[in-house]
Amino acid sequence: MSITETEEHDGASERLRRLRRPVHGRLNAASALSVVSALLWIPQAACAAQILAMLVTREPGFLGVWSAVGLFLAIGITRAAVTSYAEGLAFAAADEAIAEARGALVAAESRKSAVVAGAFSSAEIASLAADKLSAVTPYLTRYAPAMARTRAVPLVLLIVAFSISWAVGLVLLVSGPLIPVFMALVGLAARDASERQMQEIGGMNALLLERIRALADLRLLDATRRAVADFDQAADRLRRQTMEVLRIAFLSSAVLELFSAIGVALVAVYVGFALIGEFSFGAYATPLTVSQGIFLLLLAPDFFQPLRDLAAAWHDKAAALAVAGEIAAVEREYALGIVGDGKPATPLTGPATVDVGALAWRTPSDRTIRFPDFHVGAGSAVAITGQSGSGKTTLLSLLAGLAPAAEGHIGVAGQPLDATSADAWRARLTWIGQMPHFVNASLRANLLLAGPERDDARLERALAGASASGIVQALPRGLDTRIGETGYGVSGGEARRLTVARALYSGADIVLADEPTADLDDETADAVIDGLLAIAARGATLIVATHDMRLARRMDQTIALEATS
Repeated sequence: MSITETEEHDGASERLRRLRRPVHGRLNAASALSVVSALLWIPQAACAAQILAMLVTREPGFLGVWSAVGLFLAIGITRAAVTSYAEGLAFAAADEAIAEARGALVAAESRKSAVVAGAFSSAEIASLAADKLSAVTPYLTRYAPAMARTRAVPLVLLIVAFSISWAVGLVLLVSGPLIPVFMALVGLAARDASERQMQEIGGMNALLLERIRALADLRLLDATRRAVADFDQAADRLRRQTMEVLRIAFLSSAVLELFSAIGVALVAVYVGFALIGEFSFGAYATPLTVSQGIFLLLLAPDFFQPLRDLAAAWHDKAAALAVAGEIAAVEREYALGIVGDGKPATPLTGPATVDVGALAWRTPSDRTIRFPDFHVGAGSAVAITGQSGSGKTTLLSLLAGLAPAAEGHIGVAGQPLDATSADAWRARLTWIGQMPHFVNASLRANLLLAGPERDDARLERALAGASASGIVQALPRGLDTRIGETGYGVSGGEARRLTVARALYSGADIVLADEPTADLDDETADAVIDGLLAIAARGATLIVATHDMRLARRMDQTIALEATS
């Protein structure tokens, strides 16, 4: 294993311990209860051996038959109750730990700025949070209790066996350690296979998201067959990785079952020959009795059971380490956070003004973009122009507090834009992006998303102001038509007009628009411009980043950017 792989493994182990830490006490309690439940088999097995010995030899035992049966049933009911409580405690603690880890992951991702692209796509993050984190549950509920039983139960049973027969104790002592040794050998292969499987799952989700986003282009380029072929190849790779994990699991289980079966068989052979008088060694002072022989036979399988449980849960640990490694990689990734907490806040009071002075942004490639000083008055319509790469979209993001500036200051509503005011500032504004985004719901729900309670008359005015009434009338169910995240059923230009209508309905008094007329024909662009001007006409402060000089000329003020370093 290389130094890098060792560091990654250590990071995954540490992240797994951190994930377990909030519920550490309850998981330890569940593990301790599972140990108690397993050890209760000793007196229960003693009762069973006493009952069978009395039936075989007709000799009275320490307890009467019915007393032994009653004690056996009582211990069995107690074991069942303890086991049920321990499992319920472990599952509740695991659910809480997974929910907390999932919430922390989603919260951290929601606070990351979209200005700097991350190494992990949204599909990979969604797969990690929604699907892969669930793979940690078996580790918390099965591996930890199995490890606790492995540390305690075999040792206690070995002591009990040695107290009755040193020969049986010796058999268990020799055959037992073979299982942990083999587990150590297959553990590395299982972990590597699980990591490759998790990577394939994330890669397939990323491929799906990428192809969905480019679906219209794929159809235009007649590349749908190529996209299907890519999915076939990805699915085949995932199938091979999954089968590799299953192959290791089945092979290791078969070998471990063989070792435990050999151990139990050797105990049975010794006990059988000792009881018929063929073996006169192995027991202390007197020959092995029927009760002792049956008791040892009942203990032998349970000596190996914790080891078998741990071997079965070993693959759960491998999967959990793979998931923890991905979480650690996501957390190690350089990420730029938004200004503020990103939580709902009471809108910032004061006039909707913006003041910028000595503002600069430093790109991930260490290029510095400096912006001119400017003032935007309340109710003004401002166009930000400049060549590609001059920082128009970045400036809009800085004004929204979606990224921290490297230098300079931004004043909003008469206050500095900082961590204490950013959330309240964003509560006043709405964003019209270059790539319109919707939720998978009805068009009405999407238009009402950022606005007040439902007001049909206001909604009609917003649609009319954005020249979007005809779009709604053309849809099969009007406002109740369900549209997907990419605006299924409407064109790109129509989606832009719908986002303008949403901004009109929201009543926000600060509107930031990023290239709202890009890639649109003249007629559609004019409709979008009219909608933006309708927003400005109702008194909102409008700031637009655009290449479109027709739009820029209709604004009150133009700010020209030049990329500098």
